[in-house]
Order: sequence, then C-alpha cells, then structure tokens
Amino acid sequence: MIPVSVRFFGRRALQLVIVVLGIAITNFFLLRLAPGDAAQVLAGEAGSATPEYLAALRKQFGLDQPLPVQFALYLRNLLSLNLGFSFRQGLPVLELIAQRLPATLLLMGTSITFALLVGSAMGVAAARRAGRATDTVISSIALLFYATPVFWTGIMLIVVFSVWLDWLPVGGMTSIERGYTGLAYLKDVAAHLVLPATTLGLFFLAVYTRLMRAAMIDVQQQDFVRTAVAKGLRPGRIAYRHVVRNALLPVLTMLGVQVGAVLGGAVLVETVFSWPGLGRLAFEALFQRDLNLLLGILLCSSVVVVLANAAIDFLYTVLDPRIELS
Repeated sequence: MIPVSVRFFGRRALQLVIVVLGIAITNFFLLRLAPGDAAQVLAGEAGSATPEYLAALRKQFGLDQPLPVQFALYLRNLLSLNLGFSFRQGLPVLELIAQRLPATLLLMGTSITFALLVGSAMGVAAARRAGRATDTVISSIALLFYATPVFWTGIMLIVVFSVWLDWLPVGGMTSIERGYTGLAYLKDVAAHLVLPATTLGLFFLAVYTRLMRAAMIDVQQQDFVRTAVAKGLRPGRIAYRHVVRNALLPVLTMLGVQVGAVLGGAVLVETVFSWPGLGRLAFEALFQRDLNLLLGILLCSSVVVVLANAAIDFLYTVLDPRIELS
C-alpha cells in the first residue's frame, strides 16, 4: 500500500503540472491579443519601419507563422523546458530568469516574513486588549498602512531614510562601485533590502494584523478555550499555546492567496527602488513586446505561487494535527 505522504505529494505534483500548463496556455493567447510585437518595436527604434524590414524581423522571430503553428512550437519547447530566446536581451529566457529570480525571491521572502511576524504579533496584542486603547491604536495603524499606496510608501521612505537622514541607500541591490565581498557584501545587500522589503511588507502587515485579531477573538470564544480557563491555566499559556496556534490557520490561508499579490506588488517596488528582480524585468519586457521573455516570467511566477500554496497546505498539518495529508 502506498503511504499517505507519497500519495499526497504525488497528487500535488500532478496538480502543479496541470495548473502551470493551463496558466501557460492562457498567457500565450492573452499576450497575442495585445497590439504590436517585438519586430515593430525594433523597427521603430532603428528608424526604418519599412514593410520589407518588418517582414524580415518577423521571419527571424518566427512571428510570420500562423498562430496554431506558433502555439504548437511553444508547447513543444515548454515540454522540453525550453523557454525560448529573448531577442531584445540577446540571451536565453531561462538564463535571464535564473539571473533575476534570486533577487525577487529574496525580496518576497523578506517582506512576507516581516509582514507575517510583525502583523501576527500586532494582531495578538490587539486581540488580547480588544476594545481598549491599545486595540484602537493598532487597528488605526493597520488601516493606515492598508489604505496607503505601495509606491507612495516607497517614495516617502526614500525621502526620509535616504535623502533626509542618509541612513540607507536609495536603490539597487548592491554598491557595485565598492566591490564588496564576503560578509561586507551580505551587509551591503541587507542595507539595500531594508527599504523595498519594508515598503512591500507594510501593506500585507496591515492585512495580517486585522485577520489575526479577528481570528484570535473568534478562537477565544471556542469551548476548548473555556475548558482551559476552567482548568486554571495561565492566560499567557492559553493565548500562545492554544489560541494563537489555531488563529494562525486563516492567516496562512490568506498568505497562500496573497503570494500572487506579492509578486504583483514586487513590480512596483522593484521599479521604484531599481531592484534587479523579475518584476522589473517583466515591466521592461512588456513595453518592449518581448513576448518570449514575458511568457517565461509569467510561467516562473505561476510555479512560485503554486509551490507556495502546496507548502502552506503542508503547514496546516503541522499547526493542526486534526488536518491530515489524506
């Protein structure tokens, strides 16, 4: 008999392949609906958009083929993990993504960790003092962060901490001119990471604060909490051992839903802070009509989102033993 864990991960892997393939097909046809292509952009930049020159470029890029033929070639390349060639960048799409993906994952991971830890802590503090001044202050701060546009937050942080106080660098990922290595290099990257990660994390911090507060208040009214109180357990032990653990489940659910939103927010944040990640690369590819590169980035993003949701499904079983892999 096949173990439950093997069946679970096998089923999740099959679902991942089906979902990612469906997303790739949808993206292919949606991008083909957009006006213009890479040949028109290159011809316009060269200043010689003659019909002959455009035809030669389209033949070189394979854009002269009928749409069904282009789609068949795309599927064949996709199944062999060939994401194509970026004619704008002059490099294979997979190589470009491999160069930019670590920066985006670092930004996403840092911002989500910051938002989850600080937001959950603020939600717990607000729930334990519900209806008091502390609850009002925390809820007001969360609402302020939620209502503030991400790009405006980023600009204000640059003005305050980079221009006025000169504590942190304005943008980029490293100080290339200084040639740092080893521990100095890691410190330099961390200094450049503070502002973009904080900018992206503040919005989601507000969401997790409000959600954690509501979940805590709801769990505190459950029968098992009343039983723990009747047994004479300390309030702190009840809150952190019983209530918080169960209240984290809806927060994790929201985290899985918002992984895609974090990627979308990364486009704005990476543009504002000149962060060399996939979001900024996708922004450039969109305006340059580099469809091969854009399709590759969208495919990579969908894989990240699906894997993150699979990991969260597994975390449910860690937080709540009543939830089984089967």
